[in-house]
Amino acid sequence: MKQNFLEDNIFIENEKVKLIPFNSIDALKLNKIIFDDSIWQYMGMYLRNQNDFENYILDTLEFQRKNYYAFLIFDKQTNEFAGSTRLGNINFNSEKLEIGWTWYGKKYHGTGLNHATKFELLKFCFEYIGLRRVQFSTDLENIASQKAILKLGAKQEGVFRNNYIDSEGKSKDDVYYSIISDDWKNIKKQYFAEFIFKNDE
Repeated sequence: MKQNFLEDNIFIENEKVKLIPFNSIDALKLNKIIFDDSIWQYMGMYLRNQNDFENYILDTLEFQRKNYYAFLIFDKQTNEFAGSTRLGNINFNSEKLEIGWTWYGKKYHGTGLNHATKFELLKFCFEYIGLRRVQFSTDLENIASQKAILKLGAKQEGVFRNNYIDSEGKSKDDVYYSIISDDWKNIKKQYFAEFIFKNDE
């Protein structure tokens, strides 16, 4: 397992998406899409003004490459920054992490961008880092996110009750899913065939 990936400048892409390390200059370009309560409904917080936005950038950068690795998501079809995602809850001893904290501007929902993004992250986790487990979690009420995770081939494992408290003081339940290294070869072919080239098989 490659344990020093947090030190890398990670740029990964396919024909639909490019993922680049979260940085303050490019993050400012999210200003056009980030102020939408529907994006943050299940994220445990809301961004409603410029101060919230600036704090979000500062908070993300504070723990970048320490507690997680955050990416900016660039949509190659529109040539625009479309959102952000992270590799977090990293446990080197157990060779696992969580893909999450993902959000997209509303115009990018249903475009296939999330599927393309998750393929590149999963491929990076299993084929570059060499992980044994990748997990996902989402709010129990977030049905759209649950459906999107299942479309990745992930297996639902259970519900964590009162798993966190959101910024408004509400206790929230999460549903957890996983893909393990033993699953990846078949999942890659079954769920991500459009991204596989002969030299990747």
